[in-house]
Amino acid sequence: MQRVQCQGVHHITLVGADRQTSIDFWQGVLGMPFVFEQPNLDAPDQNHLYFDPGDGRLITIFTSESWQRDSTPNPTGTGNVHHIAFAVSRATFTQAAGRLRSRGFANSGEVDRGFMHSLYFRDPLGQLLELACYKFEPPAGASHADVLREAHRIRVAQAARNITDEHLADAIEALSQPREPAGS
Repeated sequence: MQRVQCQGVHHITLVGADRQTSIDFWQGVLGMPFVFEQPNLDAPDQNHLYFDPGDGRLITIFTSESWQRDSTPNPTGTGNVHHIAFAVSRATFTQAAGRLRSRGFANSGEVDRGFMHSLYFRDPLGQLLELACYKFEPPAGASHADVLREAHRIRVAQAARNITDEHLADAIEALSQPREPAGS
């Protein structure tokens, strides 16, 4: 059986309220440049806004001037989206809690996730969002996923509950070792 091989997230589309609420939040609070807008091609009475979350991919929002803001937290039951995480630098992360609070957004403050730092808050329409930054940079030629895969292998071998700084350091060291050329 052949698979459909995904190559990354293309875009995420959320249902917004009015146009200005989305622009004020996604561009004004989170600093995501507003790329373009057009009608929702499946529902011409709606608008479709496009924002760049920083990696050239897209976050898109359906809006309608007749939709009212509702900050009720989105449901978290089976089949619902729990949260969306956005990557930020450590420098930005250290300022995020205060900057969000100054804009009226309550948040969790820094949460240590073992291999990354997280901060949680809700957008104006109740969607739980996360700002996340890795605790490490991968060595040359490796990705964050490569380091995490190796750190997980080390963690499991040690019967540890979760990935720690030690597992990350050991994974980076292992991935940094020179490799034997093929056929040697």
